[in-house]
Amino acid sequence: MDSTRRIISAQTYEGLKTFLFFYVALKYAVKSQRHLRARGITTSIREFYTWIAQHVIMLALRLPAARSRVRAEMDKAKHDIEAKLVPQGLHVTRHLALPEVGQTPDWITAEMDKMDNELGNTTDWKHGKLSGAVYHGGAAMERVIVAAYAKYCVSNPLHPDVFPAVRKMEAEIVAMTLKLFNNSEGAGTMTSGGTESIIMSVKTHRDWAYAVKGVTEPEIIIPTSAHAAFDKGAAYLKIKVHTIPVDPVTRRVNLKAVKRAINANTIMVVGSTINFPDGNQDDIEGLGKLALKYKIGLHVDCCLGSFIVPYLEKAGLAEGSNGKYKLLPFDFRVPGVTAISCDTHKYGFAPKGSSVIMYRDSDLRRYQYYVNPHWTGGVYASPSLSGSRPGALIAGTWAAMQFMGSNGYLESCRSIVTCARTIADTITTSVPELYILGSPPASVVAFGSKHPKVNVLEVGDKMAQRGWHLNALSGPAAVHIACTRLTVEKSDEFIADLKDAVKEAKLSPSGKGTMVAVYGLGNSSAVGPAMVGQLATAFLDTLYKA
Repeated sequence: MDSTRRIISAQTYEGLKTFLFFYVALKYAVKSQRHLRARGITTSIREFYTWIAQHVIMLALRLPAARSRVRAEMDKAKHDIEAKLVPQGLHVTRHLALPEVGQTPDWITAEMDKMDNELGNTTDWKHGKLSGAVYHGGAAMERVIVAAYAKYCVSNPLHPDVFPAVRKMEAEIVAMTLKLFNNSEGAGTMTSGGTESIIMSVKTHRDWAYAVKGVTEPEIIIPTSAHAAFDKGAAYLKIKVHTIPVDPVTRRVNLKAVKRAINANTIMVVGSTINFPDGNQDDIEGLGKLALKYKIGLHVDCCLGSFIVPYLEKAGLAEGSNGKYKLLPFDFRVPGVTAISCDTHKYGFAPKGSSVIMYRDSDLRRYQYYVNPHWTGGVYASPSLSGSRPGALIAGTWAAMQFMGSNGYLESCRSIVTCARTIADTITTSVPELYILGSPPASVVAFGSKHPKVNVLEVGDKMAQRGWHLNALSGPAAVHIACTRLTVEKSDEFIADLKDAVKEAKLSPSGKGTMVAVYGLGNSSAVGPAMVGQLATAFLDTLYKA
């Protein structure tokens, strides 16, 4: 009897082992199949080769001679970063401990002026030679925002019973933005910026997919042109990302590749109107059809398009001459769109640190909330990442939107987009060495080189020497300018400087500028991006050196 039991027990054990083996094998086979289907054979082979190359090179870099050489180069690069950002010399006054006695307001103002002088800041953003960065609504707008700050500087919407006006203003900001994107019945919240809006949407769709569909290993699908905040949110929330290439001509995400990447774990797909790198938009209607068919979310990133793209049609700019610059449907009127992010602190001219994340309905928004009814401090509930939030920012945003009004935003859209299209058209017709990426419908224009002797990043470095602060892009190498109200008066100067920069880059390239150097390092080998990553980390460390 005992021997029989032992035999049955052994058979059961072996059966369980076999079952477990096949379960694990099947699980990883399905994962591999989905991964291969999403990326394709060529990309999968390239990724595997890169992975092997990285490990081989990293092993080689452990050799004493190689390790010493790399460390020396990295130390030099880090020193250069620190020398550029951290004030040097005995003449610099440093405040590394609290003063024994509090300083007067006059002293504080004077010390701030002194800091500006000591640091030798040569960049005057008011001159308008910036790509984005400062979305200035003018001196009158500045006074309105400062007055709102002063009135609500200590307010905190975490306590709506103490600050009812701030609560009301936030609700009205969300309502006004929802109406702008054609969803008066929708829902949303304010956030600290586009990154938080995007991360909140990723979190919302993750929790929705878990509750409604039982998804425990969530995945999202994004274009290569999508903002890095989607990767950041996925990294924070432990979500797998499938990155899909964009068409090299239209700069829109490949819908067939998106469809192949969708599987049972997909929680959302992403499209942009407009994207940050080259200012183009994805086919939101096509993505919406996929979202409806597979019952997944669709987030439209309008952080950069913000208060420009909703006004293009009203401004008569939804389509340019010869069919160029055509704006495709993108807002909540498109079936399948479940969320839209919009930065009020960009072309809404609100103070920095304000954005809105919108959802098709309040049922979806509830998955964004964090609620803890068991905390010993009482029931804790917050709508977004932050607990306490600056009510002054909300008041400043509300004031900016009231000050501009719809007509103000309409005229702003018309002048900025006309400026961007003038730059794009002039490059196309008058700078034969360059070409425009895609057909950007709004405020961002990106240009690459089609001349074998012109490195576009060298052009970017030459523009920097002329005082312009532009953005370098990769895949393909390009440079972009995000036009603002400050750019409108500078378009002729931009074109003149660009023509000179192209000539200089063609005749006497140095190959030593910031754009060229960083891009070259990132593409020099399989470990190039890792080296750039180390430099980026050193840069972040340097930000906190007094």
